[in-house]
Amino acid sequence: MIIFASFINVLRSALKDKEFRALLSFVVFIILSGAIFYMRVEDWSFLDSLYFSVITLTTVGYGDIAPKTDMGKAFTIIYILVGLGVMASFITTLGNKTTKKNN
Repeated sequence: MIIFASFINVLRSALKDKEFRALLSFVVFIILSGAIFYMRVEDWSFLDSLYFSVITLTTVGYGDIAPKTDMGKAFTIIYILVGLGVMASFITTLGNKTTKKNN
């Protein structure tokens, strides 16, 4: 619980930074864009689409669901190439803010 509270404090502090807010907005946009695409093309529920978008861009990739259509597979290739860099940048920035806050 203490770790969660500390994370929330770091997030509140980070949200005061204009660049961090822009990066967070871009991450949310990319994840939601992917979710909407998978809902429409793969005919998945919003939760399945959101889940797949997040596990794909964070490179977890459980493999329990995967695109079945050619359009979905092609989109996923581009989605990974574009989104992975943005997600890595966001996670790195958040990690840096966390370590700076704790030092």
